[in-house]
Amino acid sequence: MLDHERACWSAGIQRLAGVDEAGRGPWAGPVVAGAVVILPVFASAEAGGFFRGLTDSKKLTPARREFFFEQLRSRPEISWATGQADVGEIDALNILRATHLAMARALAALQPPPEFALVDGLPVKGLPCPHRAIVRGDSLSLSIAAASIIAKVTRDHQMLELDRQFPGYGFARHKGYGTAAHQRALRSLGATPQHRRSFRPIRELLGIENPS
Repeated sequence: MLDHERACWSAGIQRLAGVDEAGRGPWAGPVVAGAVVILPVFASAEAGGFFRGLTDSKKLTPARREFFFEQLRSRPEISWATGQADVGEIDALNILRATHLAMARALAALQPPPEFALVDGLPVKGLPCPHRAIVRGDSLSLSIAAASIIAKVTRDHQMLELDRQFPGYGFARHKGYGTAAHQRALRSLGATPQHRRSFRPIRELLGIENPS
């Protein structure tokens, strides 16, 4: 999973960031992006040990995600940052543009700033540095996989907090996705301020004709 990184390092890029997001699909909560820079010497020397088993966050159990989340944040050879777009921005901009905004904020928060980025998915507008988009990058690039874990665990922690703020919706279980239990809660309790009213299922469930 270092082929893309090695190509960039060979081209003279040292501050290379992987970028990924979590939370595009849910009906509630923010969209969160992670950005991770792994020093080339550390990645090359430690990939067989420290990074063993690190892959796309969706392929890992919650316990393994938490393990790698703490590992990634503990190493001085790895710098990381997060950025997010809140529900108001998602509703105002649309989820794609809000996701790009979250990615740009994550990259901008990295210090020192990155020279180049590897981004999961398709090309992104408005990033603060040049980038290469890699479809399924979270399974093909170690930096992007690390970013996917930072983004996913950060967002999951936020959804646990929302579960405490808004009991009855099940945010701790479904993390805002449109499960049957979530739909029942919406019909019974109505929407919280953290629900994305620009999403068609929310509008239909609440009888809203236009996003507010």
